[in-house]
Amino acid sequence: MKVAVIAHSGKTLGGGLPELRRVLEGEGVTDPFWSEVPKSRKAPAQIRRAVAEGAQLVFVWGGDGMVQRTVDVLAGSDVTLAIIPAGTANLFASSLGITKHIGQAVSIGLRGADRNLDVGRFNGERFAVMAGAGFDAAMIRDAGTGGLKERLGRAAYVWTGSKNLRSKPFRAKIEVDGARWYKGKASCILVGNTGELFGGVSAFEDARPDDGKLELGVVTAEGLVEWSRIIARAAVGTASKSPFARTTKARTVKVELNRKTLYELDGGDRSKVKAFKVKVEPSAITVRVPRDDSTSATAA
Repeated sequence: MKVAVIAHSGKTLGGGLPELRRVLEGEGVTDPFWSEVPKSRKAPAQIRRAVAEGAQLVFVWGGDGMVQRTVDVLAGSDVTLAIIPAGTANLFASSLGITKHIGQAVSIGLRGADRNLDVGRFNGERFAVMAGAGFDAAMIRDAGTGGLKERLGRAAYVWTGSKNLRSKPFRAKIEVDGARWYKGKASCILVGNTGELFGGVSAFEDARPDDGKLELGVVTAEGLVEWSRIIARAAVGTASKSPFARTTKARTVKVELNRKTLYELDGGDRSKVKAFKVKVEPSAITVRVPRDDSTSATAA
């Protein structure tokens, strides 16, 4: 099997990329396609090169942003994705039971089970974990400003989230599977393939990345008191029961906003949009996950 490694050179884990090389060599992978990129947005070109050169298994080293860029390229192909979770949140990897340990992650990548998973497609770009417009996008943008996330890790999201709690809501019209579902104010719109945000906070309690559907949520909270109430609900896995949230499942979502609003894909901020469409692509990506008899957590 032809193996490729696409690595974010700015991300660290264990003994770093030198250790990854040693572990792969110890597993008999002595001449992989190897590419290091300084930013996740540089990854797609290298992934396409690897595939063109015959890669059948692609190890991606980095966080959710690197995974998202890889998924966007590999979805719909017969190339398998393996993850070395070297990022800040690593939500996709953790949801699949892939731990932050180079040796274990390589072992899963080489000998794990193949799982066919859904992806979402937001205005033409695929994501694996979650897309959002409004509050969460502003929080993510601010966390990436001035290297804050690199210095503080997950705490950066808490800090920038608190700064954005008083942001003015926008108005939204939302269609789900071709029918009007919501019209009114919104502070945040989330479309999820998995359920967890970070730190054990769950946005969607029963999300599954292989059910052929996406999770959709609208948050109407405004101000510190209302946001505190919904965050408390999310922390115990009952966000959908909050009076400031409305959720459903969807195959297609169409959104119109009354003003341009920031959005994000898998923790990477994007530009502002006034309208967007999201759809699920069922079983679009094959990911190597722990086997049932693995000492790592099994895929849920």
